[in-house]
Amino acid sequence: MAPLSKARTALAALREDLAGDVFAPWDQGYDEARRVFSALSDRRPAVIARCADETDVVRAVRFARDLDLRIAVRGGGHGLAGAARVDGALLVDLRRMRRVSVDPAARTARAEGGATLGGLDRATRPHGLAAAGAHAPAAGAVGLAGFVLGGGTGRPDRALGLAVDDLLGVELVTADAERVRAGPDEHPELFWALHGGGGNFGIATALTLRLHPLPGFSLTLLLCPPWLGPALVRAFREVIRAGPDAVGGEVTYPTAGEPVYGALLTYPGGQADLRGLAGPLLALPHEAELTGADALRLLGCPPGARAHWSAECPTALPDELVDVFCARARALSVPGGSRHTLFPLGGAVATGPVPAAYPVPYRDAAWVVRPFAQWADPADDERALAWVRDARADVRPWAGGAVCLSLVGDEGPERVRAGLGAGNLLRLEKVKRRYDPDNVFRCNHNIEPV
Repeated sequence: MAPLSKARTALAALREDLAGDVFAPWDQGYDEARRVFSALSDRRPAVIARCADETDVVRAVRFARDLDLRIAVRGGGHGLAGAARVDGALLVDLRRMRRVSVDPAARTARAEGGATLGGLDRATRPHGLAAAGAHAPAAGAVGLAGFVLGGGTGRPDRALGLAVDDLLGVELVTADAERVRAGPDEHPELFWALHGGGGNFGIATALTLRLHPLPGFSLTLLLCPPWLGPALVRAFREVIRAGPDAVGGEVTYPTAGEPVYGALLTYPGGQADLRGLAGPLLALPHEAELTGADALRLLGCPPGARAHWSAECPTALPDELVDVFCARARALSVPGGSRHTLFPLGGAVATGPVPAAYPVPYRDAAWVVRPFAQWADPADDERALAWVRDARADVRPWAGGAVCLSLVGDEGPERVRAGLGAGNLLRLEKVKRRYDPDNVFRCNHNIEPV
């Protein structure tokens, strides 16, 4: 770390140079600026630079390099990975950079680095277009760049494929504070690495994405009593098995309110068509049926509480795993917004026109099991964290090993390897060496330079 006098001079210069805002720990607004989705990630960066544009990002990176600071990046603030390394780092906050522009003729969108899934959805929907992963208002505050570059998965993926598969270009500020555009013909090796490698190679100030025609998108949420859980999961499995690839959704067991199972079905078509596909579910006794925004509101998770989550990707969903999943859901005793969820992959995730060599190895999995714990009282920390660990352990006998990194936190280097693919790791490490040889960007699922 630089001497105190140098740090003070550099901080004063950063305040002067940035069009955005700068927060040090003694500044009013610092605590609000450092707050993220999970209160469990209570970290204190050395400085927060809330950037207004790409030039601000360049200046912030230079500031960090001059003072030998790690650099953390905030888009939506939902990521768990690298949180422990944010203490004492420069936090580059991109939330002021959230503009989205749509070219309906070209079916593309350019989204700044602080844009959210909800912002992208609102910009594309009037044109009858959608980006993979973005048609999910319940997750509207999730940062788009972290979601896409981390190879994330969302509700319409079985119909549209993974969002990272539609990545056309990335505007990046590297560890040397250089502006780079990566695409198929510009920095192609970096472009390949950004398909799953996340924020390891620089700060994404803008993404260009291919869009899909999606004039309609329907969903139905059935609420059933807890005793019906195994039958509901099996009926949901049958709908997914027998229906077209574009049918998606999830089964979830939340703890908020009265205990109840929810089965959400989604389809890129009309509500009548969706109900026609939902026969095995509708045949079960259910307490309520919700559609549209009402369904998504019930599935939302408010920010500010303590939260932790993880995921495993089973290759199948046999009856034994159904029973194990439901038993773990019933053991979810932590009060708050906790929930146990499973959802299908397949469809366009597995069959889309995508180079198989992209570092997104979980695309061949059949299902994702996602334990999500959310609670208020720090006294419940260990109980909640243990429940997430146990839920993961339940699924391992059926898991194929690969994992969606955007759904997990810091779970060790083997999980990072599983999320990137062992065969991809050396290649990714070489890209890291080229663009970030000092591993400045390590507050993430870190790839070390080879």
